[in-house]
Amino acid sequence: MSEVSKMPAGDDLLAEIARLRKERNAVILAHYYQRPEIQDLADYVGDSLQLSQMAAQTDADVIAFCGVKFMADTAKILSPEKIVVLPDMDAGCSLEDSCPPDKFAAFREAHPDHIALTYINCSTEVKALSDVIVTSSSAETILQQIPADQKIIFGPDRHLGGYLSRKFNREMLLWPGVCIVHEAFSETELLKLKQEHPDAPIAAHPECPPTIVDHADYVGSTSGILKFAQDFPGDTLIVATEPHIIHQMEKALPGKTFIGAPGADGNCNCNICPYMALNTLEKLYTALRDLEPRVEIEEELRLKAKKSLDAMLDMASGTVGKGDLGPAA
Repeated sequence: MSEVSKMPAGDDLLAEIARLRKERNAVILAHYYQRPEIQDLADYVGDSLQLSQMAAQTDADVIAFCGVKFMADTAKILSPEKIVVLPDMDAGCSLEDSCPPDKFAAFREAHPDHIALTYINCSTEVKALSDVIVTSSSAETILQQIPADQKIIFGPDRHLGGYLSRKFNREMLLWPGVCIVHEAFSETELLKLKQEHPDAPIAAHPECPPTIVDHADYVGSTSGILKFAQDFPGDTLIVATEPHIIHQMEKALPGKTFIGAPGADGNCNCNICPYMALNTLEKLYTALRDLEPRVEIEEELRLKAKKSLDAMLDMASGTVGKGDLGPAA
C-alpha cells in the first residue's frame, strides 16, 4: 500500500492529529497567516514571537509550528529542550531570503559605528549578528530607548525601517529587503476600493510600502490590526496584510465586514503568502507522526542569537505580543 493511500482524510485526519497531539504531548501553534483549517485546530494562534513565548511557557514536549522557518527557529532558540517540527521545511520567508548572513556580516563590518536593530523576520545566523531583535509591536519602544547620536542599521525590511525612520525623524541605514506579500498591494486599486467604501478605515501592516501605509488610518502588526478591528466604531474595515488574518476577525466579529486590500489585479489572491500556504493538515499530521522535519540549531549559534532576542525582551517586554504600533503617523 502506498504512503499516499495511508493518509487519513476528513474527520479521520482531524482525529489522528488530535490523537498524536495527545500522545506526543505536543502544542500546535498557528500564525495568523495560516489556512483557516489550521488556525481552527491550533492550541494558540498569534504573532510569531508571541507564539514562541506561549510554547516556552507550556509543559509540552513537542512544538508543531505552523508558520515559516524563522518562526520555528525562534521557538527552538527559546525552547532548546523541546522538539520543534515544521510541517514543511520549505516554508521560508522573502525577508529572510533577502538578507544572507555573509552579506549582512560584511555590511556590519563596513559600518562599525552602527548597531543593528533587526526585524525578527530573519535567519538565526542574522539574529546572531544583530544587537537587538525587534517586532512590529516592540520596534517603537526599543527605538526610543536608543540615544539620538547612536547610528543604526535596520534590516531586513526596508518598509518597516522606513516607516519608523519617518515617524521618529530618525536616520537609519536600511537593508533593502521587502516582504513579497505586502509589496504586492496596489495603491491604485486601494484607492478604488476606498471610493466604494468611503467610510471604511484602512488598517495596514508596516511591512507595506509607503504608498499603502500613507493611506492607512491605523498601522500595526497582525495583533494590533486585530485589536483595531475590535475597537473601531464602524462596520467595515479594509485590511492591508495577508488575508488569512480576516478569518480571525470574522470569527471574533461576525457583525462586521472585512475586505482584503487588493493587489494590482484588483483582488487579494496575489497577497496570500506562498510560504505560509505550504503548510497543510496532511503535513502537520506527518510531522506529528514522524517528528520530522525537525528544527535543529547548533548551541553556540543558538546562544548568540538568543542574546539579541533577550535584548528585545529586556527593552520592550511590555509591548512584545501586544501588536500595537499606534495610529498612523
